[in-house]
Amino acid sequence: MTQSERRNYLIDALLKEEIRFRKQRIPMEKEGQENLLRSLMNVRLPKPVSAEFLKIQDAYLQERNRERGITDAAQLKPAASDSRLCIWQGDITTLKCDAIVNACNAQMLGCFSPMHACIDNFIHTYAGVELRLKMNEIMTQQGHEEETGKAKITSGYNLPAKYILHTVGPIIRWEVTERDEELLASCYKECLKLAADTGAESIAFCCLSTGVFRFPQQRAAEIAVRTVKQFMEQDSRIKKVIFDVFQDKDLIIYRKLLKCDDEN
Repeated sequence: MTQSERRNYLIDALLKEEIRFRKQRIPMEKEGQENLLRSLMNVRLPKPVSAEFLKIQDAYLQERNRERGITDAAQLKPAASDSRLCIWQGDITTLKCDAIVNACNAQMLGCFSPMHACIDNFIHTYAGVELRLKMNEIMTQQGHEEETGKAKITSGYNLPAKYILHTVGPIIRWEVTERDEELLASCYKECLKLAADTGAESIAFCCLSTGVFRFPQQRAAEIAVRTVKQFMEQDSRIKKVIFDVFQDKDLIIYRKLLKCDDEN
């Protein structure tokens, strides 16, 4: 099958799953079809899916991820102040490394808002529906929502990363408290330990809790860098940590913290 044929098969299958979507018009143009497919995947509940669907979806997403461009973490320039650390500005779902970190909510099932710009949405979109199915299995077995500062690990499925770490950062209501800082540090420590225990040697962190959870970017970055360095001083199993930033402000903050005088 061509990519176009795979995309249309997946859209058709997802539309037929839900009565409310059966009158949805399929756009003629490629971008419109890609957006519709992503939206349908975003809102799909964690329910059984056929082996044929997964086979076609996996082939489609693996090719789609190659089209989007993959960055090999092994080629990233290390920080001058610490060769084990890197700063990279880009889409974490296109990064090839052992593990990437997803910023989740306590439900841990991914973002259900169609086409939302959060990292949780991107990761579930490009990993595939298997990820939500697996997280639903994990959370059903756990029997309660995820605690802030804890972490879970899954396969990366169709992403270039081997594993995905899922963690819930603190939500800032008013001012940042000492407990908020402890919980954010715990997110980094739990992810690092779980990744190392699984055999991962490289891990990429997004800027945890700094988006809609409203943790101040500067303070969050300071906690991230300090916690990662402390862990790596005590445990040598993780060889490389990538701080993946999206906003220019975060890039500036991390470059100052890691004393990077030239661009990475």
